[in-house]
Amino acid sequence: MKVEIYDSLMRRQASRRDILRGTASAAALMGVSTAFGGVPTSAFAADDVRSQILKIPGVGKGAPTDSDWQKVGELCLGPTKSNVKQGEFAGVELTFMGLNNQNLHNFLFRGFLKPWEAYTGAKINWIDLAQADYNARLQQSIATGTVDFDILEMGAPFEGDTAGKGLLSEMPDWVKKQIEIDDYVDYLKPPVGTWDGKTYRVTIDGDCHNFNYRADYFKDETLAKAWKDEGHKGEWAPPKTWAQVQEISKFLKGKKDPLSGSSAYGYLDPYKGWGGFGFYFLEDRATAYVKMPGDPAWLFDPENMKPLVNSPGWVRAIQEAMDLMSFEPTDQINADPGTTGFQQFLAGTGSMVTWWGDIGQQANTSDTSVVGDVVAFDILPGSEDVYDRKAGKWVKAKDGVNYAPNCAYLGWGIYVMARVDSDKMKQRAAWSAAAHLGGKDIAIWTAMYPSGFQVHRTSQSKIEEWVSAGYKEEYISNYLKSQFGSYNHPNRTVEPRIPGIFQYYSVAEDELAKGYAGKYKSAQETADAIAAAWEKITDQIGRDKQLKLYRASLGL
Repeated sequence: MKVEIYDSLMRRQASRRDILRGTASAAALMGVSTAFGGVPTSAFAADDVRSQILKIPGVGKGAPTDSDWQKVGELCLGPTKSNVKQGEFAGVELTFMGLNNQNLHNFLFRGFLKPWEAYTGAKINWIDLAQADYNARLQQSIATGTVDFDILEMGAPFEGDTAGKGLLSEMPDWVKKQIEIDDYVDYLKPPVGTWDGKTYRVTIDGDCHNFNYRADYFKDETLAKAWKDEGHKGEWAPPKTWAQVQEISKFLKGKKDPLSGSSAYGYLDPYKGWGGFGFYFLEDRATAYVKMPGDPAWLFDPENMKPLVNSPGWVRAIQEAMDLMSFEPTDQINADPGTTGFQQFLAGTGSMVTWWGDIGQQANTSDTSVVGDVVAFDILPGSEDVYDRKAGKWVKAKDGVNYAPNCAYLGWGIYVMARVDSDKMKQRAAWSAAAHLGGKDIAIWTAMYPSGFQVHRTSQSKIEEWVSAGYKEEYISNYLKSQFGSYNHPNRTVEPRIPGIFQYYSVAEDELAKGYAGKYKSAQETADAIAAAWEKITDQIGRDKQLKLYRASLGL
């Protein structure tokens, strides 16, 4: 995205907030022009950085703007100033490649880094990518050896492709101290972010998919009566299993949404591909069926790298998605995850959706959300039975319901490319920028406000801090329980950091699209097509090499 388009969007965003706050308060927000692009220096006098940044702009006061991001970035410059002299990087230019999803990610980074640029003297140039374009652009750079960026926003699944090929710069010890790396939640500690014992990643995000649902649906007396009258078993309540998700979604067809009075819908499937990232949403349906407690393997057989994606548990998940298509909104086959999460669920369409933590953040902090008062959260639904791949049969869940939260993507991180290592000043500048974006205080702000990132540090679990920022205690307790409950679940599913992982996911999306469109005769045929495509990728990369890395990623 061109800088002039970004600047125009920021002006438009500020204008939108003017309407919400009133012209006088908007003028006060912009303050007196300074070296930091309109950030009032008087705003940075407070000693308590965390409490001050969490009031910018304040939960329930509209979506943050570029001015807010710059304020947060300036307030959080303390750690940078303890390691870098003012003007130390004058003349240094860096290129940063990352996402522009939902006007987040790179947009925030620009704001956070403007005060850093002003203080250090460095300049950052930007490469902005849509989510659907990200995988192809990065893979092209890796395959052709044409890395044209110094800093990269990337997920840990790509570490096999980048660190494994020597493309990343090793993190200096001073950066580890500045970002307080030991504060990361356990599942994001090594081996995540490392390769061959060396650390490469500044974590800015912790990833899991949780279950988001409309509590008002399940408190609605009319729906409860209809549920009982139609002969459904059990109370009208939020589902705990995928079988219940199916039953509820079918029941809701023809009913009324309790909030708007429009058509009611149940679960929202994203049937359209999303550059490989959409495959995670099929995983959400499948993990409870395919992840046996005590068995870390759920994507490939750890003895031979044979795909498990056409096993009975995966086929059941694909079949359920196919079965529900006619019960979801019109033209749902063209809905990708961005549609289901932001254009549908947050905007009031549908009662259930799985997503990363963004839904919980934006429900109360986005200008477009209408569900902030009624949304609730849980870990992903489970299953009363699970397919035991070793025994080759379905077995009853040991504790009644098998839960297997999907820790999808292992979170975004900031990486510095090895190409800067030949220039010590440029290397130091790149790592300083990465450390600023991955600071402990900035992290609590990005976890609370729309950012594209969710909780990933132990220090972010303090309920009182969220409440003091404006979140309701019941709401945020429920939300954080779904997040940390997924990270810490003993049967959580963690994807392998193997080369080509998004090649597997992307081709799976292609074959799923054919299955959803009716080009395959059955869910089994769709799954078999995915498995065949995965076999080709494994052979192209090298089966023995992949098997070794896959087993290592599973701790075998």
